[in-house]
Amino acid sequence: MIFTAENILLIGAVLIFCSILISKTGYRFGIPTLLLFLLVGMVFGSDGLGLQFNSASDAQFIGMMALSIILFTGGMDTKLQDIRPVLTQGILLSTVGVLMTTLLTGSFIYFLSSLTSMDFSLSLLTCMLLAATMSSTDSASVFNLLRSQKMNLKENLRPMLELESGSNDPMAYMLTIALIQVVASGSDLQIGAVVKDLLVQFFFGSVIGFAFGKFSAWLINKINLSNASLYPILLLSLVFITFTTTDLLKGNGYLAVYIAGVVVGNTRLAFRKEVDTFMNGLTWLFQIIMFLSLGLLVNPHEMLDVVVVALLIAVFMILVARPLSVFTCLLPFRSMSNRARFFVSWVGLRGAVPIIFATYPVVAEIPGSHQIFNIVFFITLLSLIFQGMTIPMGARMLHLDLPQEKEGNEFGVELPEEIDSQLMDLTLTAEMLEKGNRLVDMDIPKGTLVMLVKRGNEFIIPNGQVELYVGDKLLFISENPKK
Repeated sequence: MIFTAENILLIGAVLIFCSILISKTGYRFGIPTLLLFLLVGMVFGSDGLGLQFNSASDAQFIGMMALSIILFTGGMDTKLQDIRPVLTQGILLSTVGVLMTTLLTGSFIYFLSSLTSMDFSLSLLTCMLLAATMSSTDSASVFNLLRSQKMNLKENLRPMLELESGSNDPMAYMLTIALIQVVASGSDLQIGAVVKDLLVQFFFGSVIGFAFGKFSAWLINKINLSNASLYPILLLSLVFITFTTTDLLKGNGYLAVYIAGVVVGNTRLAFRKEVDTFMNGLTWLFQIIMFLSLGLLVNPHEMLDVVVVALLIAVFMILVARPLSVFTCLLPFRSMSNRARFFVSWVGLRGAVPIIFATYPVVAEIPGSHQIFNIVFFITLLSLIFQGMTIPMGARMLHLDLPQEKEGNEFGVELPEEIDSQLMDLTLTAEMLEKGNRLVDMDIPKGTLVMLVKRGNEFIIPNGQVELYVGDKLLFISENPKK
């Protein structure tokens, strides 16, 4: 069966429906949700139930849209006060670390290619191209794993890992495109030209992303729309404008949307709740669509021909290239423990991004591109299975996990950002009621009011004479402390 205008809506809805149901079961066993989406696509694909999806360019386009949304939303959730202490580490990992991973892995792949016992032969530049497509950690996988598992880590590891995964895709993308151009033209690798291209992409990506982030926040706060639901849609249009404008000006669109997300997320924003809800839902939808489409694109039987080579490359990347890159980049930071370095090395998740980058050689018709795609896909599966399923356990074994931070309050009430106040909730104990069980008897600080009392499933609007009992939950509102 192939996708047509008549059946695409039904088939797409069934695929998404099945993915969500299966993800519920998989979550209980610690299986990464995005891995399940990928497997659903493979089950329904050409070697499974027979759905035909063979367009690498369509998959590439879907991935471009999905990554723009994922990176922007990830940027919005990145708090500057969290990443400031690890900014240098994150930048080193996302640039030098990606380059080192490419060089180390590419050299190992070329060594394998030179062995006569291997039914595998690629030129040195093509080996480097294969390595470049896999050189970055996957933003979708890392964001999804850390946030869905609600992982809280010591030594500022969570913001460091999120910063790395959100900012290292541009470096891998630029290396991939540069190497494709060199291989396709048949010319020698011009290091100076590549470095110049990298600098141009980083410069325009950073500047345009920052400018559009500031403009987006200003526009959302200033424009007066008749319907609050239009604000997140307006922001979505600005995300795509940011990506395409940057790309047209030879900058890196992925870097631009991530930086724009960071700027918007750390600016006071009107209708933030509506924007966050919309963007988070859209992120999940596009993650599902992206992983499903990539699962449909692959022909699993073709991966059998590259199992041995892909397995050797995966072991080398996980146990040699990634750790060497991480330890080298983090060498100057002596306050960081070796346990933390080992953990960062292990969180080198591959996911949708390497697979999407592997479609670029296919679209460009690079010799050996289908072999590259199958190797990358197989390594991604191994990474999501062995690394993705063991990351929470690894954090516990290395004693790097922390108790989950409490989010929100028991009442599910939020305040608009325009209100310079904060909400807190408190559960009453017997000691708190020793001086009396009325609200007026409690020692409540000046400038703090009790908004609601929750007793079981009952909500009470309080006054000074309301009687309180052990186990009652109080919702306070108070002014933010003056800076």
